[in-house]
Amino acid sequence: MGGGGKIPYPKHVWSPAGGWYGQPKNWRQNTITMAALGAGLLAIAFSASTRLEHREHMPEKGRFYPSRWWSKQIREYEAAQK
Repeated sequence: MGGGGKIPYPKHVWSPAGGWYGQPKNWRQNTITMAALGAGLLAIAFSASTRLEHREHMPEKGRFYPSRWWSKQIREYEAAQK
């Protein structure tokens, strides 16, 4: 009921994903490296986004806006209001 073993396949076939039954020995290291690279690029993009953010209208007092945590312009505005 297991469906049998692996079927024979041509050994000369190459693909970026590894071909049939692709499981390279260092897949964990590659995955961790790419995850760290992705997180680093995301952090750089987020940092650039927060530096370049400009608001024409400030958020209403008492309403929840997540950008209050990182927007320098909003924090300065709210500090000036107090």
